[in-house]
Amino acid sequence: MNIKKKIKNNKNKNFIFKDLGIKKWKNTFYNMKKFFKKKCVIDEIWLVEHPSVFTLGKNFYNKKYYITKKISMHFSNRGGGITYHGIGQQLVYFLIKLKNRKKIFLLIDIIKKIVIKTLKHFNINGYYNKKKPGIYVNKKKICSIGLCVKNGYSMHGFSLNVDMDLFPFKLIIPCNDNKIEMTKMKFYNKNILINNVKKILKKNIRLFMENFY
Repeated sequence: MNIKKKIKNNKNKNFIFKDLGIKKWKNTFYNMKKFFKKKCVIDEIWLVEHPSVFTLGKNFYNKKYYITKKISMHFSNRGGGITYHGIGQQLVYFLIKLKNRKKIFLLIDIIKKIVIKTLKHFNINGYYNKKKPGIYVNKKKICSIGLCVKNGYSMHGFSLNVDMDLFPFKLIIPCNDNKIEMTKMKFYNKNILINNVKKILKKNIRLFMENFY
């Protein structure tokens, strides 16, 4: 593919897509904070996968939580409790400038629609659960949403379980709720490929983010 054409396809008049591939969570979090310091003119939406890591949100209630030394653990400034990230899980981070506080609620609503429409494309019926925030399939959680607003920008976004090892979730209490059971797209579509999911996510992000601007 022509390089200039590829760059053009990743641009939008309001935001830029950045496909980071596989990056450590700690490094990505550092780059997010660096992004805000630059006070960039155009918004950015990052797609990334993280090697195995547990992250603890601001609502995590047990600061002395011990899991396993085999998987690193880091504190995050996003909302929510503890969660797990691993290869085969697609994360989408929204580094978006917010004109007012109402915009954050609009962004959350857009994220719900993006994920549900993406699942539907692969013949998976997803729905949002208000009592246990996130996207579910057959009462099992397939997508977690966690955002942070800082200096007028949104940080973080959502993580969609495509084809990942779900075992590490059993070592924790996802989102501080021991009744939550995790699932992934691969269980409902054996032919699922993360690159195909990524393409549909980009398409749906472009579609729904028009309402944001």
